[in-house]
This record gives sequence, structure tokens and C-alpha cells, in this order.
Amino acid sequence: MHKLLIILFFSSFYCKAQNEFDKYGPFGSQVFTDLKLALDVEKNVYKMDLSYKKLEPKLYAKIGKLKDLQALKLSGNEVNTFPAGFNDLYNLTYFATYNNEFSKFPDFKKLSNLNYLEFFGSKIDSIPCEIAYLSKLKTFKFSSTNDTLKLPPTLHFLKNLKELTIENCVLDSFPKELFKIPNLNYLNLTNANVFYITKHFERFTNLEVLVLDGNKLASLPVEIYLAKKLRLLSVKNNFLEKLPDSISQLENLTLLDVRGNNFSKQYIEELKALLPGCEIRF
Repeated sequence: MHKLLIILFFSSFYCKAQNEFDKYGPFGSQVFTDLKLALDVEKNVYKMDLSYKKLEPKLYAKIGKLKDLQALKLSGNEVNTFPAGFNDLYNLTYFATYNNEFSKFPDFKKLSNLNYLEFFGSKIDSIPCEIAYLSKLKTFKFSSTNDTLKLPPTLHFLKNLKELTIENCVLDSFPKELFKIPNLNYLNLTNANVFYITKHFERFTNLEVLVLDGNKLASLPVEIYLAKKLRLLSVKNNFLEKLPDSISQLENLTLLDVRGNNFSKQYIEELKALLPGCEIRF
């Protein structure tokens, strides 16, 4: 039963990521995959998936005419700038782009209805302060191509942000701003050049999942126990030799993944004693 719960826990996050696009827009609405057809229809075009479509510049420039559009996915379209009319898509609640080398974000001022925002494989090197306009944002995922990434001081204004993923980049400084986001449930900092973590875990009152894989951590702060709701902690492929004993106070911790660190066999046994109700992957 214990292992089944862990499997279900992982599956829920996996399925959620896979089905995010399906969740947005009116139930049962048509998914348009042809931009020309969508522009011909124009009205009541709620969902559009243009993955792996070669977009004609003249048509791409008219995308702002789709005023009813609520969910838009781009992938491998060989575009690197947003058309002028993109900011007129004020009904967008979901936007994701994969492997399009955008160098900057769109203007967020008119996109305040966004709930879900994802950039994968972009060339963006900074998240603008204007992201604070996205007051309804619940999920933000960002992955670059190992470029330097600068975080803004305005992240704490994202009161509804529940899930944040930052992967495959070099954070230009310690990500202290992430600890100021009030309602985070899921935080993933994978391969982000993180050397150390701040002690202010008391701010993570709702955090259930913390992923810190592929960084340069040699220690975790004693205060990690203050994230009382933490259920999953993954610190794979760091430089850890041990964890603070206070981790034993994480009563809800279900899974701990420490693979790829410098833990001795003896210390693994100590961890098992500290966390008798937790599955430890080593």
C-alpha cells in the first residue's frame, strides 16, 4: 500500500504535466492545428496547437485577431519573436512554447488572465519584473539551454503561483526570491547551478514537493524541517555527504531521493533510522 501511494503520487504529477493543455478552454472545444483555418474562422477559436507547423510570417502576424483564444501551444515552429498582435490575446489562460528560440517574453500587461506559462528551450536570459502582472498565474515552467538566467525581485507578487520549475540554466545569483512566493506547492530547480539554499523554509508553508537535482549543493540547511508539508524531496546528483538530522521532523515526507551523492552505506542506514516511514532511493 505504501509503494502504491508513492506510485500514485508520481503519476498524478506526470499526468498533470501531460494533460495541462487539455484542461484549458471550454470543455469539448475544437483544437485547431492550422493557423490559416483558425484565422478564416476567427470567432470561437478557443484552442490551438501549432506544434511542428511551419508558420507563414504573414499569418503569424495576424494571430492577435483570435481574440477568443484561451490555450495556445507552439513547438518547433522556427520562430523567435512574438508578433505585434500577440499581446491582444487577452483571453489566454494557457501558453506553452517548446524549442522556439525566443529571446524575450511577450508584454505581460494585457495577458493577465494567464494561469499556465511554459518556456522550454528558449534563449531568454532574464525574467522581467512585469511578470508581476500575471496575478492569476498558477504554473510557471522555464527551461533554457544552460544560459545565465536573472530572476526579478517581483516574484513574491505572484500570490496564486502553486508550481514553479526552473531547469537547465545558470542562475546568476542565489534564488532567494523564490522563497518569497507565498503559496508554492511544487518547486523544481534542476540543473540550475545552485550552490546553497537559504534557511528560510518557514516561508514554505504549503510546499509539498522540492526537487533540487543536478546542482552543486554540499549541504542543506537545518531549517528544512520548517517546510512541514513536504512530501517529496529529491536531491539527486549533488555533492552531499549527509543531510541535517532535523529532516526526521518532516512527518509527511513520503519519498527521499538521494541518488548520485556521496552518502556512505553506513549513513544510508542512519537515514533509514531517522525516516522509518519514508522510502529512500539511493
